[in-house]
Amino acid sequence: MVPEINYWAVLIATASSMVVGSIWYTPKVFGTRWARLAKVDMGRPASSATIAIVVTVLVSFATAWVLAGSTAIAWHFYGGGYLWTAIVTAVTLWAGFTAARFITHDAFEGRPSSLTVLNIAHELVTVLVMAIIIGVWPPAGTV
Repeated sequence: MVPEINYWAVLIATASSMVVGSIWYTPKVFGTRWARLAKVDMGRPASSATIAIVVTVLVSFATAWVLAGSTAIAWHFYGGGYLWTAIVTAVTLWAGFTAARFITHDAFEGRPSSLTVLNIAHELVTVLVMAIIIGVWPPAGTV
């Protein structure tokens, strides 16, 4: 079975991750705290972030695409509302893969637990926003 995917929703969800990140890492929100904990120089030239931004867009697309496909599969299996299925799928995937891997990775690197919490919280907000977009805009013919 190939899951139905609304690629417009995936593209908007991809863009949403950039919006969430831009707000989250603003110095007035969590940017200053994150930079201090992660030991990132916020004074570096903006051009040095170009590769990181391109990688983020690609990874965000992959995340939105997997979330959309996983949501479609879960919806077909469990039924119910498409939005609720998208949200539950996002939280489940976040907890089982993203949060779990961040916690393990950061523990081995000796990163501060407050940095781990800040990063996994950002990822949760990101996938929840993606889930809302994907959930309110299901693929044609599914709902």
